[in-house]
Amino acid sequence: MLKIEEFELSNGLKVYVHEDHSSPTAVLDIMYNVGARDEEENKTGFAHLFEHLMFGGSVNVKEYDTELQKVGGDNNAFTSNDVTNYYVNIPSTNLETAFWLESDRMLGLSFDPNVLEVQRKVVIEEFKQRYLNQPYGDIWFHLREMTYKTHPYNWPTIGREISHIEKATMEDVKSFFYNHYTPNNAVMVVAGDVTVEQVKELAKKWFEPIDSTSSYKRNLPEEKVQTEARHKEVEADVPVNAIYKAFHMKGRMDDEYIPADLLGDIIGRGKSSRLHKKLVEELRFFSSIGAFSLGSFDPGLLVISGRLNEGVPLEEADKAIEEVIYDIQDSISEQELEKVKNQAVSTLYFGQVELLERATSIAYAATLGDVNFVNTEEEKIEAVTLKDVQQAATKVLIPTNCSTLYYKAKQA
Repeated sequence: MLKIEEFELSNGLKVYVHEDHSSPTAVLDIMYNVGARDEEENKTGFAHLFEHLMFGGSVNVKEYDTELQKVGGDNNAFTSNDVTNYYVNIPSTNLETAFWLESDRMLGLSFDPNVLEVQRKVVIEEFKQRYLNQPYGDIWFHLREMTYKTHPYNWPTIGREISHIEKATMEDVKSFFYNHYTPNNAVMVVAGDVTVEQVKELAKKWFEPIDSTSSYKRNLPEEKVQTEARHKEVEADVPVNAIYKAFHMKGRMDDEYIPADLLGDIIGRGKSSRLHKKLVEELRFFSSIGAFSLGSFDPGLLVISGRLNEGVPLEEADKAIEEVIYDIQDSISEQELEKVKNQAVSTLYFGQVELLERATSIAYAATLGDVNFVNTEEEKIEAVTLKDVQQAATKVLIPTNCSTLYYKAKQA
């Protein structure tokens, strides 16, 4: 049970404090409620671009990393389709430096044209290296395009195409910043060797003077229910053939999410899962295969991915997957359910060992709308019944809800 204190500044910034005096360190985590889903369809990749731009200098600080390193701190960030997160690890005696640096970034970027050009090139290079020139790197371009027809989960975090970043103007950048990087669109978590009063004082000093100027209201189109199976084949210079199957499922805070997530663990988590035992160990159709949930804020996906052994026909391997997963609800045992519950709870515990992971979990829960979710998720997992998982199977693992991608290796 994580003890969390919270308060809100007059500008709408929500602040959460988790005290842990076991070591003289602290974490400051700021999660902005903006991700790739908030982009325009012809201007994608902006949330990820901003992850880079935020390190390129702010209104009063030219070198963010340099100032942080002077006091023994380090930092990083990540972007998803749902959120953008920035975090600082720092000796607790130097906590105010983190407040100073992060508040200046929220106050405003430098909007230096040279910084935009440098970071534009960095992002474009990352786009090419990680997504276009890496084996299987473009998987999510194909899967998201297949599975989402109206919702902006249609494109990956990196963006739909390089040209959107290439054509980004300074006005585009400024507009995105002032729409999303505001106090009332963020949560701040301060964890570690700190006190609530100390954090209140620093938050009011450094963040309360920042105005919340954004009037952005998220109003995303709802993805329609998929009513027919979808199929696509691509060919690329990859080592072996692969199969990906994506099924629509509920969003992260829906009551049906955890049963469906546990169902995915039963069919594809680890070497004791259904898919691994049948298709890797017994039939030897695949060298590796597994299943996982995306955990998206809005309705997301349960994905099965596997790489085939040489000589196994894609159609035969696909049929073998379907024989394992369809009608599975009639054969799930209490023992299987208990096993994946234990795995899920263990994952929660291990995810709260490190201070940074605790802070990020709190920020996630707060952004989802219920900060206490970090303390109630275990109870929700334990409460899932066999009937819940069986019902999840009847709703999620059905052919008309499936999009299948055959990723073929080019023949020499």
